[in-house]
Amino acid sequence: MPDSTPSSNDREPLSPLGYPARLVGPGETLGSVSSKIGDIVLKGQHPRGWWVGFGIAFLLLMVFLFSITYLFYKGTGIWGINMPVAWGFAIINFVWWIGIGHAGPFISALLLLVFQKWRNSINRFTEAMTLFAVSCAGMFPILHLGRPWVAYWIIPYPNTMGLWPQFRSPLVWDVFAVSTYFTVSVLFWYVGLIPDLATLRDRSTARWKQIVFGLGALGWRGSAVHWQRYKMTYLLLAGLAAPLVLSVHSVVSFDFSVALTPGWHSTIFPPFFVAGAIYSGFAMVLNIIIPVRKIYGLQAYITDRTLNNMAVVMLTVGLIVFYGYASEAFFAWFSGDVYERYMMYNRLAGPYAWSYYALMFCNVVVPQALWSRRVRTTPVLLFAVAFFVNIGMWLERFVIVVVSLQREFLPSRWGMYYPTFWDYATFAGTLGLFFTLLFLFIRFLPMISMTEMRELVAEGVSEPVRGPQLPPVFAELAKR
Repeated sequence: MPDSTPSSNDREPLSPLGYPARLVGPGETLGSVSSKIGDIVLKGQHPRGWWVGFGIAFLLLMVFLFSITYLFYKGTGIWGINMPVAWGFAIINFVWWIGIGHAGPFISALLLLVFQKWRNSINRFTEAMTLFAVSCAGMFPILHLGRPWVAYWIIPYPNTMGLWPQFRSPLVWDVFAVSTYFTVSVLFWYVGLIPDLATLRDRSTARWKQIVFGLGALGWRGSAVHWQRYKMTYLLLAGLAAPLVLSVHSVVSFDFSVALTPGWHSTIFPPFFVAGAIYSGFAMVLNIIIPVRKIYGLQAYITDRTLNNMAVVMLTVGLIVFYGYASEAFFAWFSGDVYERYMMYNRLAGPYAWSYYALMFCNVVVPQALWSRRVRTTPVLLFAVAFFVNIGMWLERFVIVVVSLQREFLPSRWGMYYPTFWDYATFAGTLGLFFTLLFLFIRFLPMISMTEMRELVAEGVSEPVRGPQLPPVFAELAKR
């Protein structure tokens, strides 16, 4: 597929504030949007990069199936968990995957409600990414139970034994929060797909594709009544999904904050976890869409302005995360509590100090490069920053889970945690599951919303957008 990267003679124009101003590339029409995006699905002519990526992801998926099969045969003893570190990679990866899934409702729902149109080119991708990340996350608490075949006992249902879940258990809270999150995300993603499925139905030449896409389109004909009901349903689901951005990871943070363990018992965890989730979610979106944008030649739709805005959001929530780190250190010192102070000392000088310094480098030092407009609008540099953030956010969960449990109140409860081959294999396998589903999504469904991109073209935003109007004095300063 041809690369539509702007030439040196057609550089991205800048707004008076100095950021890229174009939401859609020049020369795009309603027909070209449907053709370029729809043909990726209908023609199925994918570049070599798709096949290589899918092959690697599928191999990792097979590793995941093998590792959980052996887990069911031998039990959780094959992992590195012990006493006192009874929580290991399973809970670390659970929280990490849930965080990655937070970019979807934030971009799709919250930005829709505040009329941010730059979301139109990436919202479909982030919604799908949310579903796949939550699917990976939901497996870890079940596998960590030790008896996954009775996982349905967590769900309250009438039964002859009269057994009910312990509603004071954070594990039960996670079940309700994650299942609600997944259900609303599926509905929101599918409703947004309906007009595009109708477009694929009408453009298909194969009869079986017309039938499949027609069933998915639910009889969509694009009438005024259909559009009215679609818009109303889409906004209602956005209103339901938006609070989940704040509530779900807050509930996940209660897994830690309701405990009395030093390093966990903190009231700052709910907002701290939410900011961290959006941080890692945006980083993962950038790590995915930047290569996809290049491979499929979608620079006309995922423009530099979109990348710039995502980098600005990531920088903002990154500063909030840094504030959380500073608050933890300050509270430990100001509280005067010997256990809290030792918890921070253990992070700074204990056996796992390397992980704390690494997360500070990845989550605090490296993202400061995003203050530069050149970094925010250079895909390679932005990809590198986002990659470091993803590593740092995983290390943050490692520090919270392992380092806090590794040394508790009594020295008799001290111990080391060493992940085994099966810990790494299970984690790598979930990466394979995530990317396998992602590659299949790219193959069989439009990765960009054709409906919403056509709205941008119809509104004329393929031309340079002037951006916020400034007083003459400030506008002159901004140009310098």
